[in-house]
Parts: sequence; structure tokens; C-alpha cells
Amino acid sequence: MAKKIAFLCQGYGTVNRGVETYVGELSKRLQKDFTVTILTGQDSGNLSKIIKGNFDLVIATNGRMQALKASLGRLVGKYRLLISGQAGIGRDDLWNIAVCIPDVYVALTDHEKNWAQKWAWKTKVKKIPNGVDLAKFSSQGKKIKIDLPGPIILSVGALEWYKHHELAIEALSKLKDVSLLIVGSGSKLKQLLELANLKIPGRFKIISVKFDQMPDVYRSADLFTLPSWNREAFGIVYVEAMASGLPVVAPDDSPRREIVGNAGVLTQVYEAKKYAQAIEEALNKDWKNTPQKQAEKFSWDKIADEYKKLIEEICK
Repeated sequence: MAKKIAFLCQGYGTVNRGVETYVGELSKRLQKDFTVTILTGQDSGNLSKIIKGNFDLVIATNGRMQALKASLGRLVGKYRLLISGQAGIGRDDLWNIAVCIPDVYVALTDHEKNWAQKWAWKTKVKKIPNGVDLAKFSSQGKKIKIDLPGPIILSVGALEWYKHHELAIEALSKLKDVSLLIVGSGSKLKQLLELANLKIPGRFKIISVKFDQMPDVYRSADLFTLPSWNREAFGIVYVEAMASGLPVVAPDDSPRREIVGNAGVLTQVYEAKKYAQAIEEALNKDWKNTPQKQAEKFSWDKIADEYKKLIEEICK
């Protein structure tokens, strides 16, 4: 009989962030070998439903109370608990590791793995990154009409403080004949519009599109950047951009070095002049197929195979 797996993901089916992409892409592939259930909304933290599901493995993705309930449920449900480090280094995943004590904690980068091992006194720590659907995100296909003077710099992420889109705006204010397209929604829309109108008038757009349109958006740009904070757990958008043929300009930190590799330019994004110089350098370089080659390392098919081996190991 196939092993039964449950993903706990509160926002699945209603929002499209990295964690929902992780659940959707991974569950689709694991269904070939396991019986997979996705508990969403209030059900994702419903201990009774989790226990009555008779699962062999529960994968918690939202942390805190969801993870604690799933941890306590093992006393009755007798399942294994895997917590995926989608929150990144910080209090949430510290709680998930040290308080919830899962059977296995999956770190998304070597940097996160090294951090997690300091706290995982009873927990197995395994590194498996997030990934990209290489059939969906590629350089071949439709494009959207952006109607901005080129080249087009693309940034994708929630319009929230921790994504630091304002840093990209400041950097582009140091350049001429370059435009910025930001794709996302969130509480900082008004502030970002005001800043962009002041700093780069006529050279920017902020839009929100459906997730299934994102491959067309990536293909319509010349370069990708996202200057998000250094606690970003992974940043699937970097890999989606590279799979689409875009070089990347990103913060120079351990996670981004691992993800971007030699498919972009890493820089000090808090210094507008250096950030602008990195964008200019990236635009002037012939990257050939380097971004696509880097993205191939993060194929969801390969990642699903790693999860399959891990699941079989911990659910013997």
C-alpha cells in the first residue's frame, strides 16, 4: 500500500507565494509514488483531521501553531513529521526546530542547514532546495507588452517592506534609459508608486498578474532583480527568472550565492551606486545560456526524487 502523505498549507489555492508553489509542485510529483492530501485553510491546523487521516508523514509548511499541533498529534497519530524551512532563518523556524522537534527539518540552502543544525538536538536536518518547473518557465513562448523604454529590469515579489523594492527604484535612478517593472501586490503599493514617480518618472510600472501569466512576464524582460532581505528562505523567483533566460542581480549573501551562482551579479543592494553598477554590468554581458544551466540544478523533478528518497528513509 502506498504511503499516505499530508501537506499542511493554509494559503494553498488562495494565494501564490513560494510556499504554495512548493506544495503544488512537489505534491503533483509525489502523487506518482504516494497517496497525497493537501489540507488547506482551517483544515491545515485542524488536529482532529490530521490525526484521523491516518497519514504516514505530515509535512507542515506554515510554522508556529500549525507545526506545534502537528508535532503533538504524533502522540496519537503515530506519523512522522517533516517541517520545511520556508520561513527562513529566524524565530519561526527556531520555534519549528527547537520546540516542535520534527523528525526531519528540510533546509533550503546550505546556509540555512548550517544554522538549523545548531538547534536541532533531536532532529535530522536535510538540505533540499526549492525548485522550478522547467517545462513552464523557459525562454521560448509568448511575451507581454510592457510599453516602457528598454532595457526592462524585472522585479517580482510582494509589495512588502522585506522585499525592499525601493532599493531597486533608487538604483535605477542612477541609470539612464533603463526601466523597472515590478510585479506584485501588497501594503507598500502607494509608497512605491510615490517613490518611483519621484525617482524614475515614465520609466516604471507596478502590476499584478495571474500566476499562470508569469512565464510570459519573465520572457518580456531583459534582466531580473530582487533586493529582498537576507532572511529570504530561498526566493523561487530567482530560479524562475534564470529558467526564463534572465541573468540576475541580487544581494551578495550566502543564500543568493548558492542560488544564483555564476548566472548573475551579486552586489551590495543597500548602496544605490554599487547596485546600479551591477545592473549595468549585467546588462552589458553576454550570458549565453548560463542562467538556464543554473536553473536546471533546481528542477522540481530532481527535487521530488530527493524527497521521495527522504520519505522512504524516514517512513520505514
